[in-house]
Amino acid sequence: MAKKPKAETQDAEQGASGVRAVDRAIAILQCFTPDQPAMSVIEIQKRVGLSRPTLYRLLQTLAQRDLIQAEGDPQRFRLSHGVMKLAHVWLKGLEIVAVARPIVEGLREATGETAALFREQDDRGICILECESRHVLSISRGVGHSLSLTQGSSCKAMLAFMDPARQAALISATVPSTERARIEEALTFARHNGYATSHSEIFAGAAAVSAPCFDHRGNVVGSVGLYGPTARIDEQKLLEYSGLVREAGRQISVLLGFQGTEPAVAGPV
Repeated sequence: MAKKPKAETQDAEQGASGVRAVDRAIAILQCFTPDQPAMSVIEIQKRVGLSRPTLYRLLQTLAQRDLIQAEGDPQRFRLSHGVMKLAHVWLKGLEIVAVARPIVEGLREATGETAALFREQDDRGICILECESRHVLSISRGVGHSLSLTQGSSCKAMLAFMDPARQAALISATVPSTERARIEEALTFARHNGYATSHSEIFAGAAAVSAPCFDHRGNVVGSVGLYGPTARIDEQKLLEYSGLVREAGRQISVLLGFQGTEPAVAGPV
């Protein structure tokens, strides 16, 4: 077998070395966690398994790029403002419909029922994505359909996790006093269980279940849900679908930067 030219071999070796350096630098950045945002060289070394000279060289390079900063005596390292710049660019590029579409489509395929994504706008819930059921008998609202934040599972799933003061103001402004106990009970259920349900609230003979979606700050930004005729969706199906929409909401939240394991539960209504 013919030997590779010396220059080509050197380029390949340098390329492999460069890839290893990038991989090691990423490992250093990823070893910081919310529970341990600052670490000594020894602590970082235990996590990434690099020699001390190699680790120091990489830390110095990352510091020059404003991705790592050193502080204190004894010296400890933490992520620097350059990481936030990268995160800001990433967050600006997120588009919730594009992010959520495969998940919403997956819900429709898994259940056969209409799956949809809602977000809050001007104190109303608006449908921004809908994957309609292929059944002849189906329920559809259509993209652009909006309703009060106190109506339907999709809106109650958002309202339940909103700022308590804003939540109370919305209820006071839109719900008759005779209906407030019922709404408060539904929101308490949603906060406790992580999903909201509705029966014949928007369409007669329809059942729906929805779960909230959160952004990187832990703020509720929308809801994902399923709806269909009660002829197919009984209480047992609704309970089964509640697990699916909660998981869909979790997946969308993670893609939007949410790092919590549970919804940021709002205070009492």
